[in-house]
Amino acid sequence: MRILVTGAAGSIGQVLLPGLADRGHEVVGLDRLPQPEGHDGPWYTLDVADPDAVAAVFAEQRLDAVVHLAGHPGEASLPDSLTSHVVTTAALLDAMVEHGVGRIVYASSNHAVGRTPRRAATEGPLPVDTRPRPDTFYGVGKVAAEALLSLYADRHGLDALACRIGSFLPQPETVRQLATWLSHDDCVRMIDACLTATAPGFAVLYGISGNTRGWWDLEAGRALGYDPQDDAEEFADRIDPRPEDAEEVAHAGGPYATAAMVRPALDRAGS
Repeated sequence: MRILVTGAAGSIGQVLLPGLADRGHEVVGLDRLPQPEGHDGPWYTLDVADPDAVAAVFAEQRLDAVVHLAGHPGEASLPDSLTSHVVTTAALLDAMVEHGVGRIVYASSNHAVGRTPRRAATEGPLPVDTRPRPDTFYGVGKVAAEALLSLYADRHGLDALACRIGSFLPQPETVRQLATWLSHDDCVRMIDACLTATAPGFAVLYGISGNTRGWWDLEAGRALGYDPQDDAEEFADRIDPRPEDAEEVAHAGGPYATAAMVRPALDRAGS
C-alpha cells in the first residue's frame, strides 16, 4: 500500500516509517518539521490544519491509505486542541473523499476515556465501547476526532480506525506504564493490522502491548488482526515505586486525570 503518514517526524512517526517500509508499504511522509535523516521517500513540510495544502498533496500523490499521527502531544487550550486534533482530521477526511482514498488509521489516545476510574481486576478490562470520558482538552480533541471519523465512515463509507494509544516508549518507566505500555514493535504491528484488516468500517481499539497488568480490553484489536507480542512485565523488576503511583493508577488517564492538569478552556489576555 502507498500510505501518507502525517506527523511523520514525531516519536511514533520515526518508528513507523521504517517499520511500515519493512512490511512492504510505500510511505509518503508529512510533518511541519523537515524530513528526518534515514527517510528517502517523498516528504511534505506543511501544517495539516491547512486544507488547501493537504488537498494539494492528495492531488500529487496516488494514495491507498492515511495514518494520521499529527497533533500537539500535550495539553493546550480548547481551541488549540480542537484545531490540532479535529481540524487536521477534517482536512484529511475531505481530501480522502475528494480523491477516493478509502482508509484512515488515527492515533487517538487513552485520554479519550482518561477520567474513567480504573477497574478492579474482578471487573475485567475496560471495553472500547465505554462512554467517552476525556480527562483534558487534549482528550476532548481525541473524542471529537473519533466522532468525526465515525461520521465520515457512515456518510462516505470510509474505513476509519481509531487507536487509543497508551504509553509509547522504548520501555515502561512507571508502575502505571506496566499496564499502559505500547512497544515500538507492537505499534508497527498494530498500525499494519489496521491498514490491512478487511472492511473494518469504523472501529476503535486500545493501543497497548499484551501487558500482563493491562487495564484495557485487547479483543477489538485482535479482531482486526493485531496480535501484540511484547509485555511490559519484562521490565517490572527495574521500576521503583514512587509516591505518585497511587494517584496515577486511579484513573485510565493517569497523571492527565489529576488536578495538576486543570486549566480554563480559553486563553484570555491578562489571565
